[in-house]
Amino acid sequence: MGDKREEIPKKAIEIIQNVFEVNDDGITDIVTIKLGMTNHSFLFRCKENKYIIRVPGEGTEQLIRRSEEEAVYCVIAGKGICDDVVYINAGDGYKITRFIENARVCNPLQQQDVRLCIKKLKEFHNMRLWVEHEFDLYGQIGYYEQLRQEESRYSDYEMTKNNVWELQPFIERMIAQKSLSHIDAVPDNFLFAPPNEKIRLQLIDWEYAGMQDPHIDIAMFCIYAGYSRKQIDDVIDWYFEEKRSYRSEKIKCYCYIAACGLLWSNWCEYKKKLGISFGNYARRQYQYAKEYSVIAHRLIKELEGV
Repeated sequence: MGDKREEIPKKAIEIIQNVFEVNDDGITDIVTIKLGMTNHSFLFRCKENKYIIRVPGEGTEQLIRRSEEEAVYCVIAGKGICDDVVYINAGDGYKITRFIENARVCNPLQQQDVRLCIKKLKEFHNMRLWVEHEFDLYGQIGYYEQLRQEESRYSDYEMTKNNVWELQPFIERMIAQKSLSHIDAVPDNFLFAPPNEKIRLQLIDWEYAGMQDPHIDIAMFCIYAGYSRKQIDDVIDWYFEEKRSYRSEKIKCYCYIAACGLLWSNWCEYKKKLGISFGNYARRQYQYAKEYSVIAHRLIKELEGV
């Protein structure tokens, strides 16, 4: 593996040196492994082991509350959920985790992968973990909208936004209990590790996690994967398979798909202001907001006999 030292920020090198108490020569095999939507990640070797250092991406300080992320990692530590965190700094957002050889992310087109991920997600939800901060879905939509500081690129944005906002009362009525939710529970954040690892399937990257209705994670998984309605229904069915009737919960999941689509659509518009475009992903998130807000309203009327 070639050393791509010129690609990693100087600050990252300094952090590695301080954490592992080594000089520059003690850090080798540096390579970029992910230029992500929120962060950038670099693989490196130190003291015969491999690690990943997360470097916060552009505008991240406006999007992530690092003290809340650190609190989440404290709560989930030792629960058999996530990767081993070696170092995390709530001030600047840098994080170092142990690298797992031969690990892979979930393939959203492989049913076996998806069913295992949904099972893992439900196991996590059933732990009913608690932190002090909440992920305010509608508040965050408004916050991202303010960050972009200009009109939306979508001509019918205000109509779509109104449709999504009108779903909020139904969502609130349908929330049975809030608990720690991942919020960014997308296929790329489910990591399948080799059999010799103590945690076979991990749920990583807890930056957005907070108290919420855990069913929001179902919607997040589906819209990131770009699922059709049939695929979305399959995921909902797998999650609620032990429940005799879950029609109202399914409608609530559609509401979350609409609201989360609007959330990430605004997130993408803010990122585009910073010179980072997500192309089809951004457009797809807006389409989820637009289409599923209409679907959800129709189904709510049928459910309530209006």
